[in-house]
Amino acid sequence: MKHSRLSAFKRIGLVSVLAVCFATTAFADDYADVMQLMRQGKHAEALSKADQYLSGKPKDAQMRFLKGVIQRDAGKSADAIATFTKLTEDYPELPEPYNNLAVLYASQSQFDKARAALEMAIRTNPSYATAHENLGDVYAKLASQAYNKALQLDSANTAVAPKLALIRELFNPAGPRTAPAAATATKAPPPAAVKEPQPAAPVATPATPASKEPAPAVATAGKEPTPAPALATNATSGSKDAQAAVQAWAAAWAAKDMKAYLGAYGKDFTPPNKLSRAAWEEERRNRITTKNNISVKLEHLTVTVNGNTAIAKFKQDYRASGLSVSSRKTLELNKVGERWLIVKESTS
Repeated sequence: MKHSRLSAFKRIGLVSVLAVCFATTAFADDYADVMQLMRQGKHAEALSKADQYLSGKPKDAQMRFLKGVIQRDAGKSADAIATFTKLTEDYPELPEPYNNLAVLYASQSQFDKARAALEMAIRTNPSYATAHENLGDVYAKLASQAYNKALQLDSANTAVAPKLALIRELFNPAGPRTAPAAATATKAPPPAAVKEPQPAAPVATPATPASKEPAPAVATAGKEPTPAPALATNATSGSKDAQAAVQAWAAAWAAKDMKAYLGAYGKDFTPPNKLSRAAWEEERRNRITTKNNISVKLEHLTVTVNGNTAIAKFKQDYRASGLSVSSRKTLELNKVGERWLIVKESTS
């Protein structure tokens, strides 16, 4: 394990920690101070400042995540595992703590636990590419262990050795894939520099600034807007109806109106992770109705319509119970009768 590619397992860069928005300048300064100490390698001081902050705001997911990263970087793996585990219990909708748990488990060669954590990350966010790649690495390492065991039990089996050699080549530290694909935590810029909430992404590939996002067409009474070529369909009535359906979906979610929220999904909607429709709906009820307050704000909403199919893209700012998460979402909708219904959704 020490010399495998899993030693370079992807970790979440702190520029996109949990994709959590920095709600106020004061909070951003606290995060920036902790991260500055981390970049300087002053783990004890960074941990002390994080604990000081958390003594007044014990539920702050952002700082708790930072604390887990500090503990990991300081070599306190057991403490980091405890921190990330508690985060998954308090905020099961966030995939990043599961991913970082997997990183820690893999570094200890606990690949079954790493696999379980990554499967939870993917169940939480099926579009989480980092978790998918890490899960592939874990499966490969588990396969390596199984092939080794097979050779121990039957050394004359000539079919096993080539498979094992292929996996060893994949994890060869001298190969081209040994470097981490994401920047380490100490190389991330301070949160104070992040002016717009950004989706989770490797540090090497920052999200497109919000100022470059195309603005949706806005209809005015008695006058049709002149659409830009790329947004020509936004001026159509079908696009307006689809936009209205997306906004109604978000409003129902924020109001915890489960009948309207679940009714926004069509019969052809396929729940993630091979869940049955009933199981998925029950899971959504449990997650939504247990929150005290929910805010769902959509920004830069654009809709492209092609016949009875529409694609809606937007930035989603979600807030609930002290948690604030920003992400980019895509909804695919089909027109059924006079209604636009969601048949697929993905988050990045």
